[in-house]
Amino acid sequence: MMTRILLSLLCLTALAPAAEALKVQVWDRDLQTKVGDGETTGSKLVMQFVGDYDGPVVVLFAQTDEEKSRVTFPGLKSSYNGSLSKGQLTLQVPGAAGASAPNTSLTLGKFLIPFKLTLSAQPAGLSLSLPGLKTTDTAAKESSGKSGAAKDSSAKDVK
Repeated sequence: MMTRILLSLLCLTALAPAAEALKVQVWDRDLQTKVGDGETTGSKLVMQFVGDYDGPVVVLFAQTDEEKSRVTFPGLKSSYNGSLSKGQLTLQVPGAAGASAPNTSLTLGKFLIPFKLTLSAQPAGLSLSLPGLKTTDTAAKESSGKSGAAKDSSAKDVK
């Protein structure tokens, strides 16, 4: 009986999701401005990028101690050079033959395939919009349009 309970608890703890996840930060080449970041949720890497950045970047990967000890992401280095253009991140990955081989350019989505991760990217500051809800920009435009129409009709009445 006690063995069954212990076995059940062991199975549950093994199946429990980790509280922490692989984290990714994308910085400009000078490490002055953060232009993107992300985190894994299950087998999906959710990334956000600054929409107006276009240029060379440094991509930093931070694995948890548990991920490192389990070798969850074998061969993943802590940093890669790359470029970000129109929300598309491309990494410079060392060639298969080591340091003497030329680098290969891979999009982040393709880079993640061997690690069994999929990419979900979105611009930073993306807001949720639902049918029937007005954004502040839309509401402001409608408000100014109505007040302008009210001024025009009142001007006509004065004549």
